[in-house]
Amino acid sequence: MVVTAIFVILSAIVLASNSRFGSAIILQNLAHDIALSIREAQIYGIAVRRYDPSAGPGTFGQGYGIHFAPGTSFELFADVNGNGKWESTETVKTTTIAGGFAITNVCSPEDTCGLTSVDILFKRPEPDACISANGAVTLSDGSCISALQRATIDITSPRSEAATIVIEASGQISVQ
Repeated sequence: MVVTAIFVILSAIVLASNSRFGSAIILQNLAHDIALSIREAQIYGIAVRRYDPSAGPGTFGQGYGIHFAPGTSFELFADVNGNGKWESTETVKTTTIAGGFAITNVCSPEDTCGLTSVDILFKRPEPDACISANGAVTLSDGSCISALQRATIDITSPRSEAATIVIEASGQISVQ
């Protein structure tokens, strides 16, 4: 009976730790998936991917970016009008975050959090990010006029675990 009790206690500890570990792994995978979506926008912007919203001839000169706001989705967009910020008509793909995970905070720079949105734009010929906070226009004559050097995207799990994606103006993307 003592052996059975010890076995039950150890099994309960292992099962409790396993679910916490699984949640942390899913959160890290989500953070890396978001970082890959940002990299996708960077590649589209540098490679001059054709944007064809109406199956017409399409254009090649626009930049591509990612729009983040607190919630459970984010948008990949093509900056057709050249202002450097997301507008709903420019959405290429919307990604929905499931399972109780969410974007809880967007910051730019790191110490200015609680923003309503952050847009990160990539445009030829530079791999650099042009970062916009709260829907501000960041392009003028095709050049980035934003002085923001960094944006952070905070995500949390249903268990209140957190991860942060950092995007530097130099184009570097990291997960913390």
